Amino acid sequence: MNEIRIRGNLTLCKLMVRDETGTCQITWYNQPYLKNVFQQNQRYKFYGKVKNSYGKIEMQSPIYESEEVNRNTGKIVPIYPLTFGLSQNTIRKIIENGIHEVKDKLPETMPEYFMHQYQLYDINTAIEQIHFPNDFEHFKKARKRLVFEELLSMQLALLRLKNKYEVQKQGICFDKNVNISEWINQLPFCLTNAQLRVLEEIEHDMESAKPMNRLLQGDVGSGKTIVALLSCYKAVKSGYQAVVMAPTAILATQHLESFTEILENAGITCELLVSGISKKKKEAILERLAKGEIDILIGTHAVLEENVVFSKLGLVVTDEQHRFGVRQRSMIAEKGENPDVLVMTATPIPRTLALILYGDLDISIIDELPPNRKKIETYAVKKDMEARVNCFIAKNIEEGRQCYVVCPLVEENEEINAKSVMELAEVYKNQVFTQYRVEYLHGKMRPREKDEIMERFKNGEIDILISTTVIEVGVNVPNSNLMIIENAERFGLAQLHQLRGRVGRGEYQSYCILKYQGNSRVIQERMKVISDTNDGFVISEKDLELRGSGEFFGTKQHGIPEFKIANLFEDIEALKEIQAIALEIISQDPLLEKEENKNFQLLVEKNFHGRIEI
Repeated sequence: MNEIRIRGNLTLCKLMVRDETGTCQITWYNQPYLKNVFQQNQRYKFYGKVKNSYGKIEMQSPIYESEEVNRNTGKIVPIYPLTFGLSQNTIRKIIENGIHEVKDKLPETMPEYFMHQYQLYDINTAIEQIHFPNDFEHFKKARKRLVFEELLSMQLALLRLKNKYEVQKQGICFDKNVNISEWINQLPFCLTNAQLRVLEEIEHDMESAKPMNRLLQGDVGSGKTIVALLSCYKAVKSGYQAVVMAPTAILATQHLESFTEILENAGITCELLVSGISKKKKEAILERLAKGEIDILIGTHAVLEENVVFSKLGLVVTDEQHRFGVRQRSMIAEKGENPDVLVMTATPIPRTLALILYGDLDISIIDELPPNRKKIETYAVKKDMEARVNCFIAKNIEEGRQCYVVCPLVEENEEINAKSVMELAEVYKNQVFTQYRVEYLHGKMRPREKDEIMERFKNGEIDILISTTVIEVGVNVPNSNLMIIENAERFGLAQLHQLRGRVGRGEYQSYCILKYQGNSRVIQERMKVISDTNDGFVISEKDLELRGSGEFFGTKQHGIPEFKIANLFEDIEALKEIQAIALEIISQDPLLEKEENKNFQLLVEKNFHGRIEI
C-alpha cells in the first residue's frame, strides 16, 4: 500500500488488489493506519461503489474484512441508528455477541398453535433473522412474526378493556322522552348533517343499557363542543349530572362561557373547577356538587381529585383525549355508577387506524365544517421572505387584528425551548415591533401565569403572542387571524394543522404562514400538502406516511407503547388481518384464561401493565 501526503494533514492511501476477474485500485483518505492492516498475498473482501474510469476499475473507502470473517460483507447486514463515537461495525459486534449469548434461550411469547396456524417463526429465529437474515425471505418472515406480536398484543389489550366495559357493567338508560332535537331547534345557528348524524349515534348509546364509550373525532372548528353540550343537556334533563374535562384552564373557562350562554335558559347550572380558584370558593363548589345543586361541572385535572364527589354522575366528557390517556378516563368514570363516556379529539386519524388505536371505543366522526368557516389561506416561505412577513404582520395589527407566532421544540429540553421563545420576544419587542404589545408563553411558566397571558390575549390586550406549542389546544380568540410558525419543517403535518386551527375562528379572513428551512424532497412535499389542503384527514394520512406512527400518534400519551417494528402506514393490511384475529380470540376467550392462550395473557401484561387498566 502506498501512502501519499497531498497537503497539510490530508493523506491518501492507495491499494492495488487483484482477483480472478482483474485488478482494482482502492483509495482511502486520512486513514494512514490502514497500511498496517493488509498483508501481501492474503485474501480480503471489499464492499463499496465500483467506478470504471477510462477502463480502470476503482473503489473509494470500501468496507473490508478478511476472507474468513462474515460480519459486514457477502450477506445482508443491518444498519443501526448511531450515536457519537459508535460505528456500525461496533454495534454489529455487540448485537452479534448478544444474540450468541441468548441463542435458543429466549422464552416464547406466543402460543404454539397460533404460530403454526399463521406460519410464524418462533421468537429465537425471528430475533436472529431480523438482525442477521440469511436472505430477504427470512428477513420478511422475521419481521412478520414481530409485527404480529406487537400489533396483536395491543389489539388484545384494547379488546379486553372494551369487553370489560360491555360484559361487566350495566349502564344508565337515559330518558327517551328527553329529545335532543327539541333543543337543537332553539339554537341560534344550524347544525351540519355530520353533527346531526353524530348526535343520533350518541342519543342511541345514551338510551341503551350498555355504557357509552364513544370517541368523537372532528377537525379543528367542526363543532364538537356543541355536540358535547347537547349530550350534557340530555343527561341533566334525565336527572343526572355531567362533567366536562379539558386539558387547560383557559379551555375549560371557554367551555363554561359557551355552555352557560346556551343552557342558562334551560334552567341548567354550570360551574368551573380549576386549580387556580380560592380554597373557599372550591369548598363551596364541592359542597353544592355533592348535594346535586350543580348540573354540569367543567374543569381541568382538578376534577380528578379524590374530594370531588358527585351526587349522581351520568355523563363524562373529556376534551382532547390524547392529553389524558386511558387511565385518567377510568378515574373520572369511577366517580359515578358506570356513567356514559364521550371522548373528543381534534386530531383527525384515518378511520381504519382510529378503529385499531381506539379499539376500546366506538367511533363517531364529524367530517364536515360549518358553512360559515372561511378557508385559512396558508403560505410556506423561506427565511429570505422574513421582511415581507413582518410587513404583513404589521398590516394586520394596524387593521385591529392579533397574531400568534409559534416556535418549535428545539429539542426535548424545556429550558432551551423557553429560551428560543424569549429570545424571539426580545427581538420583536426591542427591534422589529417596538410599537406593538408583544408577550411570550412557554411550558416552563406556572399554569396561572400562562392562563393570565392567554386571558389578556383573548381580551385584545396583546398584539403579538410568541409561544411554544402550548397554545395548540382549542383556545378560541376570534380576533386573532394570523398564525406565523417558525421552523415549520420541525413540526409534523398533523401538528401544523392543529396550530393553524387556532386562527380562522372569527369573521376575518385568516392566514397561516409557515417559515421553513431546507430543500429536501420530504420538506417540500410536506409544505405543499399543508398549503394545498385544509382537510385534517387528508393531512393525517400524509403525516402518517411521511413520519411513521409513533411520532404521529404520540402513542405514549394514549398509554400505548410505541412500536419498534410495526409501521401503521406500511402494515395497514396486516393490521386489518390482526384485528380480525384478535376479535376471534377474545370472542372465544374474553379474559385469555385458557391454557393455550397463557402466552397471550403474559404478553399483554408485559406490554401494558400499569399503562391501561385491563
